[in-house]
Amino acid sequence: MCLAIPGKIVNIDVQNVWTRNGLVDFGGVTRDVNLTCVPEAAPGDYVLVHVGMAISCIDAEEAQQVFAYLREIGELADLELGEETTQ
Repeated sequence: MCLAIPGKIVNIDVQNVWTRNGLVDFGGVTRDVNLTCVPEAAPGDYVLVHVGMAISCIDAEEAQQVFAYLREIGELADLELGEETTQ
């Protein structure tokens, strides 16, 4: 099953002119994410991320609801056990 996880954009790398990347926080775990498909996204916005690429923007309420569902079914363990990326 494929799953997109919500995350909050911490910052965006503006130095790279070919792709748009940023640091995204997934409930305490941060990852580098490709933001090319969501040019309207800004720091503080929530995005749905699938396989390292943000595929759409969502509002904060929806993101929190998805996190609650994932916690309920025990699917956040992979994120919580992952290595934290620092910039």
